[in-house]
Amino acid sequence: MLTVAVLISGAGSNLRALLEAANEPDYPARIVVVGADREAEGLAHAEAFGIPWFFVPYAEYPNREEWGDALRDQLAAWQPDLIVLSGLMRLLPASVLEPWAPRIINTHPAYLPEFPGAHGVRDALAAGATQTGASVIVVDAGVDTGPILAQERIAVLAGDDEASLHERIKPVERRLLIDVVRRIATGEIDLSAP
Repeated sequence: MLTVAVLISGAGSNLRALLEAANEPDYPARIVVVGADREAEGLAHAEAFGIPWFFVPYAEYPNREEWGDALRDQLAAWQPDLIVLSGLMRLLPASVLEPWAPRIINTHPAYLPEFPGAHGVRDALAAGATQTGASVIVVDAGVDTGPILAQERIAVLAGDDEASLHERIKPVERRLLIDVVRRIATGEIDLSAP
């Protein structure tokens, strides 16, 4: 059984979907802990499913490295096989990346390498794109530059704004994430392969 830690910053809609999938008896992964970089509302999903949670408040540390050391120590206590970034709005420092790489994955609301960064949906609209998408990637030291594990195109509709487009992307992100975690757990995706 693949053990998973999930890191969030906000409402945790992808986390909720992954918790629901992992609650199914035939799903080959279990979430062992949920962490956040602040008191995120999504931690309520962990509570609802009886999953332990923690937060390492970014604002309480003098720099990203010290925050990363504290986050690494929290994660190490759980020894997850896989870390899922589910809306965590922080770049992970080397102290977190190195112990788990390449076993850290992230979702992104764009068809990478198009529109990386914190505003993928807004950037797609600003560029006048007629389509965007959702991606699941391996996290590396860059910004949304890791190997792509799964992705799917989504049309940008006339009249779309950032909120409406993002709402149409989210269900695709959830489905892709659930499938990628399942495929990692069954060995169909080998994260150690080059």
